[in-house]
Amino acid sequence: MLYKNKRYHFIGIGGIGMSAIVRLLLNSGAKVSGSDLKKSMVTDELKSLGARIFIGHSPDNVKEADLVVYSSAIKDDNPEITETIKLKIPLIKRAQALAELMRDKKVITVTGSHGKTTTTSLASCLLFEAGLFPTVAIGGILKNINTNACLGRGDFFVAEADESDGSFLFYQPKYSIITNIDYEHLDYYKDFQNELNMFKDFLERTDKDGCIFGCDDDVNLKTLLKECSRRFVTFGLKESAHIYPKNIRLGGLTAEFDCYYKNKFVERFNIALGGLHNICNALSVIALGLELGIDLIHIKNALLNYKGAGRRLEVKLDLAGYLIIDDYAHHPTELKATLSAVKNLKAQRVIAVFQPHRYSRTKLLLDEFGESFDNADYVIVTDIYSAGEPPIEGVSGINIYEKIKKRSPDKKVIFLPKDELVPHLLKIVQSGDLVLTLGAGDIVRIGDELVEKIKGKG
Repeated sequence: MLYKNKRYHFIGIGGIGMSAIVRLLLNSGAKVSGSDLKKSMVTDELKSLGARIFIGHSPDNVKEADLVVYSSAIKDDNPEITETIKLKIPLIKRAQALAELMRDKKVITVTGSHGKTTTTSLASCLLFEAGLFPTVAIGGILKNINTNACLGRGDFFVAEADESDGSFLFYQPKYSIITNIDYEHLDYYKDFQNELNMFKDFLERTDKDGCIFGCDDDVNLKTLLKECSRRFVTFGLKESAHIYPKNIRLGGLTAEFDCYYKNKFVERFNIALGGLHNICNALSVIALGLELGIDLIHIKNALLNYKGAGRRLEVKLDLAGYLIIDDYAHHPTELKATLSAVKNLKAQRVIAVFQPHRYSRTKLLLDEFGESFDNADYVIVTDIYSAGEPPIEGVSGINIYEKIKKRSPDKKVIFLPKDELVPHLLKIVQSGDLVLTLGAGDIVRIGDELVEKIKGKG
């Protein structure tokens, strides 16, 4: 149980998921400390909010703690983990801490291999718009509130449920949205069947009096829903779903569509998001709104007034013909969806700059990565962001470059080390081009540096 008069210590406090919990605790008046390997904007902000921040991991950092929280990125041999166990201080995972904060709330979780952050953000906006004052914990910065966490006075708690290490089984939601199930995080699950089994267990953790919202377009998820004992509503792009769209019109980074629920027209919706995948995300939130009895005007306004989430088709620069967008896409499915979405911007050229994420993912999905860049005119692949993984012999960003080149011999495809990206982009980028930085690592800094250089030229 989490108490205000206790001291909480977070190992890896700068992580986006960890920082959300820290913000909620600080807002409730709790004492919080935490450590991370590097200083960052997140650690600086948490410090300004009252957290005690240590840069670097040391056994001394945990000695005043009453409870220690760690993320899945922290290894068992971390000195703070070792010291916590030695001192017999309670030690829990990030998801356990979040689950404790959810007590006595009506919990809405969003999970799935792709689209979690956008869908959680949309669901949060819906409840804000409806005046329900939710508590929210999101895996990205929701621009409508300029943070990834908010302590609300209402009954609802909206949370992004991370499936990467199975820790979403700590949650017991009343309502759950599952966006999809893909071949992802197999470094943890070992094989896809184990991943499916974990999702099956998660479905059964939804309250018997609640509802699951699952994607009808996902064959594996559709099968699990049919076997599930809980009530469910399906959403998707096909008319076989309970809730589906018709008369879709895709703009630049916007879309509109007629929504049908159980074959009856509901309303025409406009969303401030591009791509068919985001229509799917929006449908799940519309279904949630209908389930909660929220007025249609609030649902419409929530989708229309959504300002986006950080690193999800985030426009970094739109000036004098130069367009730079950053996106978190790091899995082949996500890359295809993002590149498909930006096609509607009708850029002169789409220049995709991709930083692979993890050696294990690169090795496992190498062929799929090679097929992910058909909608890019110019592809630049850089070094793998390890995310703490040790290198795998023979696995590098060059492997992806070679796969893309083999599939599309006539496409401009190159491999460059990260420190050469900005100079090269400054040489080749022209007015009318779209530069798209892609990846879950620190590729965002390349986009930011490019923006500053182009602004400086102007």
